[in-house]
Amino acid sequence: MQLAPLFPIFYRILQPSFPNCLWGGNPHTKAIALTFDDGPHPQYTPEVLAVLDRYNITASFFWLGVCVNRSPAIAKAVSDRGHWIGLHGYDHRSFPMLSLNELKDSLEKTQVAIYNACNLQPEQVRDVRPPNGLFTPATLKLFSQWNYRSVMWSVVPEDWVRPGITTVVERIMQQVKNGSLIVLHDGACGGQDVAATIQILIPQLLQQGYEFVTVDTLWQQAKTE
Repeated sequence: MQLAPLFPIFYRILQPSFPNCLWGGNPHTKAIALTFDDGPHPQYTPEVLAVLDRYNITASFFWLGVCVNRSPAIAKAVSDRGHWIGLHGYDHRSFPMLSLNELKDSLEKTQVAIYNACNLQPEQVRDVRPPNGLFTPATLKLFSQWNYRSVMWSVVPEDWVRPGITTVVERIMQQVKNGSLIVLHDGACGGQDVAATIQILIPQLLQQGYEFVTVDTLWQQAKTE
């Protein structure tokens, strides 16, 4: 069963219930954020970078610590280009399934991996997107106590089940609006198609007048609504 039709409903329900999370940017500006989860990947992430370079687009990447440790040179290539880096846990285990200590360790181990690969200090990498989009109010409270920022989404085309490049692009174009926070995947699930997807998607969004910004910029714009 594909969940893609349900994600806009989830967004409308969850966004007002958890206002301290970032669900999108300012609805009055045509700035949007293109984000990628589950990397870095030795093949798919460089393919994504090539497309982003071609269009001079800055994106945001939410990384798994285990993947950073496997592909540190790829991680450094992403960071060196000025893309925004966030945390996606160490090994994609859903955060509500972890104990407090396991959750803290998952985030801190990922920060260490990113520091070793990219020389980014932990305080520079404090945006967290929960794996599988699963969290509880207690999870968010811990993020706040530990000085992390919770980042969610507003456009989820379910690319990880590989419904087809055309379908993914159509889903995004149907849902995108000012301030959209778009989720794609450059990891083992969904990464096979991601470069081809954004090669089609980016020109269409540019033609509609959208500006691509980082998650950090969306945070700043959301504060000025």
